[in-house]
Amino acid sequence: MISLIVLAAGFSARFGRNKLLEKIDGSTMIECVVKSAVSSKADEVIVVLGHDASKIREVLKNFNCKFVFNEEYHLGQSSSVKAGVKTAMKYADAVMILPGDVALITPKPINMVIEEYRMSGTPIVVASYMGRAGHPILFGRSLFHEIMGINEETMGLKAILNKHRDMIKKVEVGSEEVLIDVDTEDDFKKILGEIPR
Repeated sequence: MISLIVLAAGFSARFGRNKLLEKIDGSTMIECVVKSAVSSKADEVIVVLGHDASKIREVLKNFNCKFVFNEEYHLGQSSSVKAGVKTAMKYADAVMILPGDVALITPKPINMVIEEYRMSGTPIVVASYMGRAGHPILFGRSLFHEIMGINEETMGLKAILNKHRDMIKKVEVGSEEVLIDVDTEDDFKKILGEIPR
């Protein structure tokens, strides 16, 4: 059982308004990401809500996903990772973490990560492009306990990735989509093609 956790709880502080509700080709960013998530080979999709929870739940109401509300979303992304993992850890063999602002993600890289994990059983599998690690990141069950101990002060998931560098398997997906996230208005304009990348 592989649970794909989409992080959709943040404030979008650098963006100035909730970037997940901005439109790309007529759909909100979070709809684009969740549509790819539910179309993938993941066994379930868990969306972690926080800031603007009711608005995000509303735009996703027709998707086959579970919602989890992160009471501590103001503490940063690590708290949302933990809220998602806490839900899945009772039954999942692995979790995949996908931030809601990886706006151009398609099912293909998600599936490639899942296939690598099913084939090799490597405890950490990361989608990458030209050697650069991106998203999603899959963690096997053996790391759930460590994930539940992360926080922003100690670099969140990066601390686990740094500690277990020798266990990471990068999957070359052949597409830049796994590296592109949206933090600022300019990032968003690049995705829309309004300004050059």
